Amino acid sequence: MTIWLTGCTSGLGRALVPEFLKAGHTVVGCGRNEIALEHLKNEFPEGHFIPCDVTSDLIVSDFCDEALAAAGAPELVINNAAIINSPAPLWEIPPQDFDQLTAVNINGTANVIRHALPVMLAEGKGIIVNLSSGWGRSTSPEVAPYCASKWAIEGLTQSLSQELPPGMAAVALNPGIIATDMLRKCMGGEAESFPTPETWAITAAPFLTSLTPEDNGRALTAP
Repeated sequence: MTIWLTGCTSGLGRALVPEFLKAGHTVVGCGRNEIALEHLKNEFPEGHFIPCDVTSDLIVSDFCDEALAAAGAPELVINNAAIINSPAPLWEIPPQDFDQLTAVNINGTANVIRHALPVMLAEGKGIIVNLSSGWGRSTSPEVAPYCASKWAIEGLTQSLSQELPPGMAAVALNPGIIATDMLRKCMGGEAESFPTPETWAITAAPFLTSLTPEDNGRALTAP
């Protein structure tokens, strides 16, 4: 299976890379951290790792062109790239922080879909997984921007699922509570009581590659 994965340089995305490759899949990953991308290239020469800022529609277009040339049309696109705000009441969050978060979490997802989906439509198949969150289905104080962005992902995915032809699917996936840097930003040391991304990826990777068109429109939670 050919997989395009955003946000591959850290957290859940980084943890998925070796699991997908070990299973024999072709991975094209992107991220903004070029040093981390070089490390991925050195560690996994069989993969394809490309710099990309998902907030830029033009850069995403170039990424998709490069990914297509390197590995062919994707059978699975995982919109994983996301950031979280520093915990604070909504009215105290600087506008530039709010704008940057929505640019990555919402616009970035839409940018990738805009350019990857026509390639998939030409093949008549493919699954798009948009990473949501427990905070895309519930709320907590001091993370209002993040909650808003993940609730948006849920709605965007549901609407997209109604637009796709038979044989394709769009799925919103809540990964669960994982000890990522984003969780540490919110919870500090308490985050360490949750599973690591590497542990999570052992079961999440095969779950992701087992999704089918019958899952279209479902709001799922990783095992």
